Amino acid sequence: MSELMTPTLAGAAAGLGVAMPMGAMSVLLLQEAMRDRRTAVAAAAGIAAVDLGYAALATALGPWVASHISPVEAWVRLASAVILLVIAARGLYGASPARTSDPAPDPASDPDSAAASVPVSAPPPARPVKAFARYVGLTALNPTTALYFAALTTAQGAALGTGAAGAAFLLGVGAASLLWQQALVTLGSLAGTRVPDGARIWTFRLGYGLVAAYALKIAFPLPTLG
Repeated sequence: MSELMTPTLAGAAAGLGVAMPMGAMSVLLLQEAMRDRRTAVAAAAGIAAVDLGYAALATALGPWVASHISPVEAWVRLASAVILLVIAARGLYGASPARTSDPAPDPASDPDSAAASVPVSAPPPARPVKAFARYVGLTALNPTTALYFAALTTAQGAALGTGAAGAAFLLGVGAASLLWQQALVTLGSLAGTRVPDGARIWTFRLGYGLVAAYALKIAFPLPTLG
């Protein structure tokens, strides 16, 4: 049991890393919670389902990719770390106070944009099943989530090579993402969409800080020349 704790915690950190930064989807979810908590719970489950789906796909392919690139495994780890660092740097840059005052983007074109500080208009409450499907579609449009998990799992292919370790990793991802999204639903139903800029910035710093820490973890030991 103890050997499964590490991939479970790794999955939880990965899930929080992709879920915590509050972008346009988070604003929409907060608005949904203000109108109808039941619909918002379904919407939150839709967001978490996409995170879990991308993680599952990447976890299934990561060990296979890693097994076919063993001669250059260290370089692949380094490339994956660079991708994760770019994602983290982009997110942290978007979390600066000057950037959070920018207009909100269209969530259909950039669901997780860091510049979403102005609430995005949302339609009237839909039925939970429709809300689930709508949020699955909007979240799935974000390629950064897929790239994030692809880089992460390819770099850790050996560690996730067994079915039990991969399942534990996915459990951590799904649980962490779902719990965070449901926490936003609770916040929206209690406090509304008015989230202080300082709190929003800290969600970016914590979330993308986890991404950067993950990148450094998988980068070492560095590949040697020659």
